[in-house]
Amino acid sequence: MSDIAIMKQDGHLRREAFGWKAIERRLLSPGILIVPLLVFLLFFFFIPAIRLMAFSFMTQNTQGVIGTPFTLAHYIRFFEVDLYRKVLWATIRISLITSILAAILAYPVATVLVKGNIVTTRLITLIIIAPLAVSVVVRAYGWQLILGNGPTGLLNYVLMNLGITEVPLALLFSDTAVVIGSLHIFFPMMVLPLSSALGKIDPNIQQAARTLGAPAWKVFLRITFPLSLPGLVAGFTLVFSLASASYVIPALIGGPGSQMLGNMVEQQVLAVYDWPFGATIATILILIVIFINAVSMRLLGGRRIKASAQ
Repeated sequence: MSDIAIMKQDGHLRREAFGWKAIERRLLSPGILIVPLLVFLLFFFFIPAIRLMAFSFMTQNTQGVIGTPFTLAHYIRFFEVDLYRKVLWATIRISLITSILAAILAYPVATVLVKGNIVTTRLITLIIIAPLAVSVVVRAYGWQLILGNGPTGLLNYVLMNLGITEVPLALLFSDTAVVIGSLHIFFPMMVLPLSSALGKIDPNIQQAARTLGAPAWKVFLRITFPLSLPGLVAGFTLVFSLASASYVIPALIGGPGSQMLGNMVEQQVLAVYDWPFGATIATILILIVIFINAVSMRLLGGRRIKASAQ
């Protein structure tokens, strides 16, 4: 090839590299496609969230104007008042119990989803996903009818007619009711990622362990459980985050004695009109969720590093 031809080819390649085709390739690259979502989240989520967190360090005057001077008095007030500390502990306790129960109940359901026949899998998937199409408020009122404290409550009616109990159980407007309602609403968030993780496990590994004489419980503890940890961590963090920030369930079936931080935020902002203190409670809730997610990711990451080293 002559030098003139080589120069022409180089010029053509440069025009392609810096011409409209190159610009078109860059505009259609996968990285550019996520820009609209990032812009949407920036303006409608991150900026309002940062502004709300900034309110927690500001002062509100008698006219309701929020501004300087900056202060930590709202955080000091939160941790000094016994009521707020109790609500904080109740939020963490209810969220942890809901997440743990969801994980325990999700393993057999996810196992059936992965290993069951096609009819069973589709039926269980429909049962799990179908409630998501129903409003949380409607489901909360449904649990009110089921957990009613009087003899007309569905559960108490069944228990009393079966002779299991002579007096109605006080289930509604309690922490137990909040756990039951939260478990029902957020259970799909645990089953779906867990079933995805179980589906990626090679069944030959489990079969080899059974062939070598390992009982079913040991196969689960030594093989199934470690390999399904990514799905478990994802489901646990999802359920904990949603349960801790729940508002409808504690308000409708928890009652005044089972308030959570989400209810306290609503009271401070809409009833008391104390935006800085409401922002303080919301910030503490956000920090709790971030901490749980960070710990979960840390434990999962450390386990992966340990497994790769072995």
